[in-house]
Amino acid sequence: MMMMGFEISDEFLGTFVPILVYWVYSGMYICLGSLERYRLHSKVDEDEKNLVTKSAVVKGVLLQQILQAIISVILFKITGSDDADASTTQQFSLLLLARQLIIAMLVIDTWQYFIHRYMHINKFLYKHIHSQHHRLIVPYSYGALYNHPLEGLLLDTIGGALSFLFSGMSPRTAIFFFSFATIKTVDDHCGLWLPGNPFHIFFSNNSAYHDVHHQLYGSKYNFSQPFFVMWDRILGTYLPYSLEKRANGGFETRPIKASKDE
Repeated sequence: MMMMGFEISDEFLGTFVPILVYWVYSGMYICLGSLERYRLHSKVDEDEKNLVTKSAVVKGVLLQQILQAIISVILFKITGSDDADASTTQQFSLLLLARQLIIAMLVIDTWQYFIHRYMHINKFLYKHIHSQHHRLIVPYSYGALYNHPLEGLLLDTIGGALSFLFSGMSPRTAIFFFSFATIKTVDDHCGLWLPGNPFHIFFSNNSAYHDVHHQLYGSKYNFSQPFFVMWDRILGTYLPYSLEKRANGGFETRPIKASKDE
Protein backbone atom coordinates (compact mmCIF):
# COMPACT_ATOMS: atom_id res chain seq x y z
CA MET A 1 0.00 0.00 0.00
CA MET A 2 1.42 3.38 -1.07
CA MET A 3 1.14 6.38 1.25
CA MET A 4 2.67 9.79 0.39
CA GLY A 5 5.14 8.19 -1.99
CA PHE A 6 6.27 5.59 0.52
CA GLU A 7 5.33 1.94 0.40
CA ILE A 8 4.01 0.71 3.72
CA SER A 9 3.24 -2.97 4.10
CA ASP A 10 -0.22 -4.24 4.99
CA GLU A 11 1.42 -6.13 7.84
CA PHE A 12 2.73 -2.88 9.31
CA LEU A 13 -0.66 -1.20 8.97
CA GLY A 14 -2.45 -4.24 10.38
CA THR A 15 -0.24 -4.00 13.46
CA PHE A 16 -0.26 -0.29 14.17
CA VAL A 17 -3.46 1.18 12.68
CA PRO A 18 -5.70 -0.49 15.35
CA ILE A 19 -3.48 1.05 18.06
CA LEU A 20 -3.85 4.51 16.51
CA VAL A 21 -7.60 3.96 16.10
CA TYR A 22 -7.85 3.02 19.79
CA TRP A 23 -6.50 6.35 21.01
CA VAL A 24 -8.24 8.50 18.38
CA TYR A 25 -11.64 6.93 19.05
CA SER A 26 -11.08 7.03 22.80
CA GLY A 27 -10.15 10.68 22.49
CA MET A 28 -13.50 11.40 20.87
CA TYR A 29 -15.27 9.97 23.90
CA ILE A 30 -13.04 11.93 26.28
CA CYS A 31 -14.34 15.07 24.60
CA LEU A 32 -17.93 13.85 25.00
CA GLY A 33 -17.47 12.74 28.61
CA SER A 34 -18.80 16.02 29.99
CA LEU A 35 -22.25 15.32 28.49
CA GLU A 36 -23.76 14.25 31.78
CA ARG A 37 -27.20 13.61 30.28
CA TYR A 38 -25.82 10.71 28.23
CA ARG A 39 -23.59 9.10 30.85
CA LEU A 40 -24.33 5.68 32.38
CA HIS A 41 -22.63 6.86 35.58
CA SER A 42 -21.98 10.36 36.82
CA LYS A 43 -18.55 11.94 36.47
CA VAL A 44 -18.36 11.96 40.26
CA ASP A 45 -18.88 8.18 40.34
CA GLU A 46 -16.18 7.72 37.71
CA ASP A 47 -13.70 9.65 39.85
CA GLU A 48 -14.70 8.14 43.21
CA LYS A 49 -15.69 4.51 42.56
CA ASN A 50 -12.86 3.37 40.32
CA LEU A 51 -9.99 1.69 42.11
CA VAL A 52 -7.17 2.67 39.75
CA THR A 53 -5.77 6.02 38.61
CA LYS A 54 -6.14 7.10 35.01
CA SER A 55 -2.38 7.39 34.60
CA ALA A 56 -2.02 3.74 35.65
CA VAL A 57 -4.71 2.80 33.13
CA VAL A 58 -2.84 4.56 30.31
CA LYS A 59 0.41 2.81 31.24
CA GLY A 60 -1.33 -0.57 31.43
CA VAL A 61 -2.96 -0.14 28.02
CA LEU A 62 0.30 0.98 26.39
CA LEU A 63 2.07 -2.07 27.82
CA GLN A 64 -0.58 -4.38 26.37
CA GLN A 65 -0.43 -2.67 22.99
CA ILE A 66 3.37 -3.05 22.87
CA LEU A 67 3.02 -6.78 23.56
CA GLN A 68 0.26 -7.07 20.95
CA ALA A 69 2.39 -5.29 18.36
CA ILE A 70 5.33 -7.63 18.95
CA ILE A 71 3.17 -10.73 18.62
CA SER A 72 1.39 -9.32 15.55
CA VAL A 73 4.71 -8.76 13.80
CA ILE A 74 5.77 -12.33 14.59
CA LEU A 75 2.41 -13.71 13.41
CA PHE A 76 2.53 -11.82 10.13
CA LYS A 77 6.10 -13.04 9.55
CA ILE A 78 5.11 -16.66 10.14
CA THR A 79 2.00 -16.53 7.97
CA GLY A 80 3.47 -14.24 5.29
CA SER A 81 2.89 -15.25 1.68
CA ASP A 82 5.35 -14.97 -1.19
CA ASP A 83 2.44 -14.10 -3.44
CA ALA A 84 2.50 -10.31 -3.43
CA ASP A 85 -0.91 -10.13 -5.09
CA ALA A 86 -2.66 -12.47 -2.65
CA SER A 87 -4.33 -9.76 -0.61
CA THR A 88 -5.29 -7.79 -3.70
CA THR A 89 -6.89 -10.84 -5.29
CA GLN A 90 -9.07 -11.42 -2.22
CA GLN A 91 -10.45 -7.88 -2.43
CA PHE A 92 -12.53 -8.77 -5.49
CA SER A 93 -14.61 -11.41 -3.75
CA LEU A 94 -17.21 -9.79 -1.53
CA LEU A 95 -18.60 -13.20 -0.61
CA LEU A 96 -15.17 -14.37 0.55
CA LEU A 97 -14.66 -11.15 2.48
CA ALA A 98 -18.02 -11.45 4.23
CA ARG A 99 -17.34 -15.09 5.11
CA GLN A 100 -13.93 -14.23 6.56
CA LEU A 101 -15.29 -11.39 8.67
CA ILE A 102 -18.17 -13.48 10.03
CA ILE A 103 -15.82 -16.36 10.88
CA ALA A 104 -13.39 -13.97 12.56
CA MET A 105 -16.17 -12.41 14.65
CA LEU A 106 -17.50 -15.80 15.74
CA VAL A 107 -14.03 -17.12 16.59
CA ILE A 108 -13.02 -14.13 18.70
CA ASP A 109 -16.43 -14.05 20.42
CA THR A 110 -16.23 -17.75 21.27
CA TRP A 111 -12.66 -17.54 22.53
CA GLN A 112 -13.25 -14.45 24.64
CA TYR A 113 -16.50 -15.71 26.16
CA PHE A 114 -15.02 -18.94 27.53
CA ILE A 115 -11.70 -17.45 28.65
CA HIS A 116 -13.47 -14.47 30.21
CA ARG A 117 -16.02 -16.63 32.00
CA TYR A 118 -13.35 -19.01 33.29
CA MET A 119 -11.43 -16.07 34.75
CA HIS A 120 -14.51 -15.30 36.83
CA ILE A 121 -15.06 -18.93 37.86
CA ASN A 122 -11.44 -19.59 38.85
CA LYS A 123 -10.87 -17.63 42.07
CA PHE A 124 -7.08 -17.59 41.66
CA LEU A 125 -7.26 -16.20 38.11
CA TYR A 126 -9.85 -13.64 39.11
CA LYS A 127 -7.96 -12.43 42.17
CA HIS A 128 -4.53 -12.24 40.56
CA ILE A 129 -5.37 -11.44 36.92
CA HIS A 130 -8.91 -10.51 35.86
CA SER A 131 -9.73 -8.35 38.88
CA GLN A 132 -7.36 -5.74 37.44
CA HIS A 133 -9.85 -4.97 34.68
CA HIS A 134 -12.70 -4.79 37.19
CA ARG A 135 -10.95 -2.05 39.11
CA LEU A 136 -12.86 0.05 36.58
CA ILE A 137 -16.30 -0.19 38.16
CA VAL A 138 -17.29 2.78 36.03
CA PRO A 139 -15.83 1.97 32.59
CA TYR A 140 -14.51 4.67 30.28
CA SER A 141 -13.25 4.56 26.71
CA TYR A 142 -9.47 4.31 27.00
CA GLY A 143 -9.78 1.79 29.84
CA ALA A 144 -11.18 -0.80 27.40
CA LEU A 145 -7.85 -2.63 27.16
CA TYR A 146 -6.77 -2.08 30.75
CA ASN A 147 -5.97 -5.66 31.74
CA HIS A 148 -3.30 -7.70 33.43
CA PRO A 149 -0.64 -8.36 30.75
CA LEU A 150 -1.32 -12.10 30.91
CA GLU A 151 -5.04 -11.52 30.38
CA GLY A 152 -4.28 -9.21 27.48
CA LEU A 153 -2.17 -11.97 25.96
CA LEU A 154 -4.74 -14.73 26.48
CA LEU A 155 -7.95 -12.85 25.81
CA ASP A 156 -7.14 -10.25 23.19
CA THR A 157 -3.84 -11.11 21.50
CA ILE A 158 -4.32 -14.88 21.16
CA GLY A 159 -8.03 -14.40 20.44
CA GLY A 160 -7.16 -11.98 17.66
CA ALA A 161 -4.50 -14.33 16.27
CA LEU A 162 -6.96 -17.24 16.19
CA SER A 163 -9.59 -15.15 14.40
CA PHE A 164 -6.97 -14.13 11.83
CA LEU A 165 -5.77 -17.70 11.26
CA PHE A 166 -9.16 -19.47 11.21
CA SER A 167 -10.77 -16.90 8.94
CA GLY A 168 -7.93 -16.98 6.43
CA MET A 169 -8.10 -13.21 6.00
CA SER A 170 -5.29 -11.31 4.35
CA PRO A 171 -3.18 -8.73 6.21
CA ARG A 172 -5.07 -6.01 4.32
CA THR A 173 -8.42 -7.32 5.51
CA ALA A 174 -6.94 -7.57 9.01
CA ILE A 175 -6.33 -3.80 9.00
CA PHE A 176 -10.04 -3.15 8.71
CA PHE A 177 -11.26 -6.02 10.86
CA PHE A 178 -9.05 -5.28 13.87
CA SER A 179 -9.66 -1.54 13.55
CA PHE A 180 -13.41 -2.25 13.63
CA ALA A 181 -13.01 -4.65 16.58
CA THR A 182 -10.99 -1.98 18.39
CA ILE A 183 -13.67 0.66 17.82
CA LYS A 184 -16.33 -1.78 19.03
CA THR A 185 -14.38 -2.61 22.19
CA VAL A 186 -13.77 1.04 23.02
CA ASP A 187 -17.44 1.84 22.38
CA ASP A 188 -18.53 -0.96 24.73
CA HIS A 189 -16.52 0.67 27.53
CA CYS A 190 -17.28 4.31 26.71
CA GLY A 191 -19.77 4.73 29.59
CA LEU A 192 -22.15 6.74 27.40
CA TRP A 193 -25.53 6.03 25.82
CA LEU A 194 -25.59 8.33 22.81
CA PRO A 195 -28.70 8.72 20.63
CA GLY A 196 -28.23 7.29 17.14
CA ASN A 197 -25.10 5.33 18.01
CA PRO A 198 -25.04 2.53 15.38
CA PHE A 199 -23.41 0.13 17.83
CA HIS A 200 -26.45 0.49 20.10
CA ILE A 201 -28.81 0.00 17.17
CA PHE A 202 -27.22 -3.03 15.50
CA PHE A 203 -25.58 -4.81 18.46
CA SER A 204 -27.23 -6.09 21.65
CA ASN A 205 -23.70 -6.24 23.03
CA ASN A 206 -23.07 -2.55 23.66
CA SER A 207 -22.01 -0.07 26.34
CA ALA A 208 -25.08 -0.65 28.53
CA TYR A 209 -24.83 -4.45 28.18
CA HIS A 210 -21.18 -4.46 29.23
CA ASP A 211 -21.77 -1.92 31.98
CA VAL A 212 -24.05 -4.50 33.65
CA HIS A 213 -21.10 -6.90 33.80
CA HIS A 214 -18.92 -4.30 35.52
CA GLN A 215 -21.42 -3.88 38.36
CA LEU A 216 -21.46 -6.15 41.41
CA TYR A 217 -24.91 -7.55 40.59
CA GLY A 218 -23.84 -8.45 37.05
CA SER A 219 -20.35 -9.85 37.60
CA LYS A 220 -21.56 -13.43 36.95
CA TYR A 221 -23.42 -12.45 33.79
CA ASN A 222 -22.97 -10.87 30.38
CA PHE A 223 -19.52 -12.28 29.67
CA SER A 224 -19.89 -12.01 25.89
CA GLN A 225 -17.61 -9.63 24.01
CA PRO A 226 -17.07 -7.87 21.72
CA PHE A 227 -19.77 -8.51 19.09
CA PHE A 228 -22.66 -10.84 19.93
CA VAL A 229 -24.50 -12.13 23.00
CA MET A 230 -25.18 -15.65 21.70
CA TRP A 231 -23.02 -17.54 24.22
CA ASP A 232 -24.63 -15.73 27.17
CA ARG A 233 -28.06 -16.67 25.87
CA ILE A 234 -27.13 -20.28 25.05
CA LEU A 235 -25.38 -20.97 28.37
CA GLY A 236 -27.68 -19.07 30.71
CA THR A 237 -25.42 -16.17 31.64
CA TYR A 238 -27.52 -13.50 29.95
CA LEU A 239 -28.87 -10.91 32.39
CA PRO A 240 -31.56 -8.70 30.88
CA TYR A 241 -31.64 -5.11 32.03
CA SER A 242 -33.57 -1.90 31.64
CA LEU A 243 -32.09 1.50 30.94
CA GLU A 244 -33.58 4.10 33.27
CA LYS A 245 -33.10 7.85 33.38
CA ARG A 246 -31.41 9.16 36.53
CA ALA A 247 -33.05 11.99 38.40
CA ASN A 248 -29.91 14.12 38.17
CA GLY A 249 -29.35 13.37 34.48
CA GLY A 250 -27.96 10.50 32.48
CA PHE A 251 -28.92 6.84 32.49
CA GLU A 252 -28.62 3.83 34.77
CA THR A 253 -28.70 0.12 33.95
CA ARG A 254 -30.93 -1.97 36.21
CA PRO A 255 -31.33 -5.77 36.16
CA ILE A 256 -34.80 -6.93 35.23
CA LYS A 257 -34.45 -10.10 37.29
CA ALA A 258 -32.36 -10.48 40.44
CA SER A 259 -29.40 -12.82 40.57
CA LYS A 260 -30.11 -16.17 42.22
CA ASP A 261 -27.20 -15.57 44.54
CA GLU A 262 -28.70 -12.38 45.95
